[in-house]
Amino acid sequence: MSDPQPVRRNQTNRLRFEADREAVERDLSRLVLTLVELIRQLVERQSLRRMEQGDLSDEQVETLGLTLMRLDEAMKELCERFELSPSDLNIDLGPLGPLLPRDQ
Repeated sequence: MSDPQPVRRNQTNRLRFEADREAVERDLSRLVLTLVELIRQLVERQSLRRMEQGDLSDEQVETLGLTLMRLDEAMKELCERFELSPSDLNIDLGPLGPLLPRDQ
């Protein structure tokens, strides 16, 4: 995420944060898409577990597969729209490591 702009005091002595609107929109888009991608990956993993356990009918497996493919395509389109790559969505959590698996 981009560096914040300086904090300035206005005439009433209140602190005011001055941010670049485009940078804020880009960073907010990145954060939202990161959360959506995390949830998408969790749903995908849970779906695979349920399929492997045999908890789903053939029709449910087909529907789930199509839904996951469409969601993956939608995520790619959104990343393109906001000029983000999949690696941009993998936020570094410091000592905990990256948020998403490295193979993404």
